[in-house]
Amino acid sequence: MTSEQETEEPVESGYSPERMIFFSDAVFAIAMTLLAIEIERPEEKDLVSSAALAEFLWHHISSLIAFVLGFFLLWGVQRRHHVLMDRARRLTHRMSGWNAAVLVLAAFLPFPTAMIGHGFGNSLAVGIFAVTYAALLGCEAMLKHTAVREGVVSNPAAVRLGVVVSVVLAAFFLLTALAVQFAGAVPALGYAAPYGWIAIPLVIDLTHRVWRRRHPDAP
Repeated sequence: MTSEQETEEPVESGYSPERMIFFSDAVFAIAMTLLAIEIERPEEKDLVSSAALAEFLWHHISSLIAFVLGFFLLWGVQRRHHVLMDRARRLTHRMSGWNAAVLVLAAFLPFPTAMIGHGFGNSLAVGIFAVTYAALLGCEAMLKHTAVREGVVSNPAAVRLGVVVSVVLAAFFLLTALAVQFAGAVPALGYAAPYGWIAIPLVIDLTHRVWRRRHPDAP
């Protein structure tokens, strides 16, 4: 037995990162599939001509936009989850609890996604979606924070950056939810908020830049 094997931390039965990844991936896959189920399907009358089909697609464009939005937001959570689990040597009970919270909210996300798909300009629907995703990001941040605090990840500095990114994104979504709810005099904001979420990559990039400026020694 090598010295590396001798110092390897024991993994409690049922708490290996691999098992958590497999189960989490299954939940994410189901949630992403449920997003597609909510897309409106054309009926026979909508297929009688190209004009009728084009009219149907335009009338239900919001459900297609909601599907794409929900899919890529869930995909982003899944990818960040993979990165964290690849750095985790083992899991802890607290990590398992926060992971369960992440999965509950991921599985619930198709419901508010369907609401904005059928009511794209509805400020309450947009707010519920934004708050749900913000809560999901908050649980994601706590999962990463717990992993760092309990000392079970390699490269904890990178994971701390991940915590900051999750918190900043959660704040971004909460701000859009508040803006929509308190801007009743400007109904167009109900439509603008989902399009504003396209700026997420810019928010992430800016967060990385600020973090590296404040922590020049960070990897």
